[in-house]
Amino acid sequence: MKTLEFDSDIYDTIRKNIKKYRKEQKMTSEQLAELVDLSHDFIRQIESHKYNFSVDTLYRISVALDVSVDALLTKTDDL
Repeated sequence: MKTLEFDSDIYDTIRKNIKKYRKEQKMTSEQLAELVDLSHDFIRQIESHKYNFSVDTLYRISVALDVSVDALLTKTDDL
């Protein structure tokens, strides 16, 4: 039987990826918030580990950042 490995802190991985891709696009958290129709404060809280978020929010952020949801879920060496 295949052994599965799970990311022990998937929310942390997603948060770091959101921030990474946002900065790569030279986008502020305020600009991202406007694109996904959420408050700037909420985006900042997502990135600073204060709130969890819905699949809908994850999807909308991926569209705004022009990356796949999978990219936001993937743990990389630079995280």
